[in-house]
Amino acid sequence: MSRSVAKVATSARLFCADARRWATETERQVDRGETPAKSRTARLKTFGELIDLHIDDMCDVGKSPRRSKAAALALLQRHLGKCNIAALDRERLIRFGRDRAAQGAGPMTLGIDIGFVKLILAHAAAVHGLPVKVEPVDLARMA
Repeated sequence: MSRSVAKVATSARLFCADARRWATETERQVDRGETPAKSRTARLKTFGELIDLHIDDMCDVGKSPRRSKAAALALLQRHLGKCNIAALDRERLIRFGRDRAAQGAGPMTLGIDIGFVKLILAHAAAVHGLPVKVEPVDLARMA
């Protein structure tokens, strides 16, 4: 088998495995009475991908983020972007707040940062129907 044929066969196997995984998850969601997620949003795993999705949605309606929001989202992308969505719990957000305070951010700045985290999660839940929880953000804000 030539290299190009082997490469195509490998990618086809990966594609089929991804398709099977998506179909199984969709069937589980239907069985639980939930609305299945679209394939585009079903692949989202990190908070950074949610940030990118939010920015894409804003640009789609002709309202790209202005300078302040773009800077805040870039900061969140750097600090929390690689964090798994499921791992973004109250403790992780409190640690993020403590790290930002150690860098010199005041209470108002921390409130803004946490507010943007809540905005991103609420947008993902409301617009795309992703199963993300916003409550840990409220608990972290109070801590």
